[in-house]
Amino acid sequence: MSQGYFITGTDTGVGKTLVSCALLHAFSACGKSVVGMKPVAVSCEKGEWSDVERIVIASTIIVPREWMNPYALNLPIAPHIISKQMNVEIDISVIKMAYLELRSVAEVVIIEGVGGFLVPLNDLHDGSDMAQVLDLPVIMVVGMRLGCLNHALLTAQSIRASGLLLVGWVANQIDSQMMSFEENINALKQRLNCPLLGVLPFEQHVNAKKFSTLLDVTQLRAR
Repeated sequence: MSQGYFITGTDTGVGKTLVSCALLHAFSACGKSVVGMKPVAVSCEKGEWSDVERIVIASTIIVPREWMNPYALNLPIAPHIISKQMNVEIDISVIKMAYLELRSVAEVVIIEGVGGFLVPLNDLHDGSDMAQVLDLPVIMVVGMRLGCLNHALLTAQSIRASGLLLVGWVANQIDSQMMSFEENINALKQRLNCPLLGVLPFEQHVNAKKFSTLLDVTQLRAR
């Protein structure tokens, strides 16, 4: 039976792709066939979607690009804005169909959301609607920097209010100079009421496969 997890973050740029790839490597190391999905990707440079390429490399199964990345948007702008400029309608039902295809060929599917949990996708739907349609347990990436406590607790509250299960979180140290780092970790451990899957240290040149050894996927509960 296939497992799937939806990866969200406390903001954009907090390391969702890094954690998604690390999770793919971690499950692969457990002997699972794995594939990643980036339903909506925005490029940092026109015509290049590096996040998707990283997910392709971390996956153990080759699948059609349109399954892994149904929507590739060509500017780093909020999805609902750039999709309108491109005359593209982000359709959540298309994303779900692509996910079902992936689920049929891999034992574990890791789906990376776009931006934060409530980022708008079109005039009617946001990231939480996509997560609800996929109906998957959620893993939250917390970008450890000043303000992360409020962002993490609000995101967790929103995930649970949407009826989804928050099964774990990952602390990613994106600010090398963050003061009271351990104290902030402990504050979230006390308040999030779900397992801390791992703490990723700050590094200039990150390596998802190396970081995968810092994640304890045995704590995850399949649904």
